[in-house]
Amino acid sequence: MPTPAPRVRRVVFVDGVRTPFGRARKDGLYANTRADDLSVKTIRELLRRHPSLPPERVDEVAIAATTQQGDQGLTLGRTVGVLAGLPRSVPGYAIDRMCAGAMTAVTNTAAAIGVGAQDIALAGGVEHMGHHPMGFDADPNPRFLSERLVENDALNMGVTAENLHDTFPALTRERADAYGAASQAKYAAALAAGKIDPDLVPVALRDPENGWGLATADEPPRPGTTVEAIQKLPTPFRAGGRVTAGTAAPLTDGAASCLLAAADTAAELGLPTRMRMVSFAYAGVEPSIMGIGPVPATTKALARAGLSIEDIGLFEINEAFAVQVLSFLDAFGIADDDPRVNQYGGAIAVGHPLASSGVRLMLQLARQFADHPEVRYGLTTMCVGLGQGGTVIWENPNHPDYETTSELDEEIAL
Repeated sequence: MPTPAPRVRRVVFVDGVRTPFGRARKDGLYANTRADDLSVKTIRELLRRHPSLPPERVDEVAIAATTQQGDQGLTLGRTVGVLAGLPRSVPGYAIDRMCAGAMTAVTNTAAAIGVGAQDIALAGGVEHMGHHPMGFDADPNPRFLSERLVENDALNMGVTAENLHDTFPALTRERADAYGAASQAKYAAALAAGKIDPDLVPVALRDPENGWGLATADEPPRPGTTVEAIQKLPTPFRAGGRVTAGTAAPLTDGAASCLLAAADTAAELGLPTRMRMVSFAYAGVEPSIMGIGPVPATTKALARAGLSIEDIGLFEINEAFAVQVLSFLDAFGIADDDPRVNQYGGAIAVGHPLASSGVRLMLQLARQFADHPEVRYGLTTMCVGLGQGGTVIWENPNHPDYETTSELDEEIAL
């Protein structure tokens, strides 16, 4: 009997949502809210928005967190699935790739769908940095330093951003300050244009002192931020440095999740297609300049897709630091103010709840695809702590050349 030829199924991004993001501090939006409850809210909302999806058809729940302890520990994918009311037959797991946690949850489950091991998956991430500061209670192996495997400042993300400024002299503070102010302005414009709220799910809040409330809007943005104001900010990671609070993502609490499916399953159940996954890649770099990670990851993802950077019409780049985005733009010859880049602003304005940010990028790209049917391909990319980068390339189903077949032409030899 002949061996069946391997085939790859089309994987589509059906929908995604996120909570409003809150500042990670004692008086922040979610100071008295559990991390797992934030994630539960996003899963319930996805199920509510798509009543044609029988919950028992979900094959996997993958939820990421960087600091997996306390209220964001205990195998989040499984516990969140149970808390969200999914049938006990639906399995789940937790995942950690630091900032790219949700991105990895998406690519892992998409790969399983692609080879036919699953049909439908829920993937996302949560980070309550107010409850679990980055690196809290971690115990790095002393060999990292004793054997000089990494620089002694490689675990301090702000210092790695300063190192990028050092490594590439063209990445000046002036450029970073201008980029930081622009991120705030673009987010404010997107909010005013109604591009942010449709992806948010309100979260009920309970404060022991003030009673009940409702989170409906992001807390971190600072509208009206100017370059002049950023120029006056101190450089906390190095005396006389270039990284400030105006050019770095604030510490943030929040969750984001998405629904993925095989294209034929989505068609069967009447689920929409907002994007199709084309390719993805992860890459490692020197931890001391971790912000350069998106460059090799994007190079690999483009090569696997048979595309060039000129084919990409929209970019969603996580703004861990302005200098990290600028290093990506310089590597690919893209202007600092290119209108294809982060049209709705980014993490400098809205915040970066570590493991959830990968899906936030996808939400924003999907909404931009709907507004720009002339754009066929876009990408989401981010740097990752300890020296990594991740990139996912997506196709716009609104483009006239989008193929609507449910399979990648039935069988594709690998």
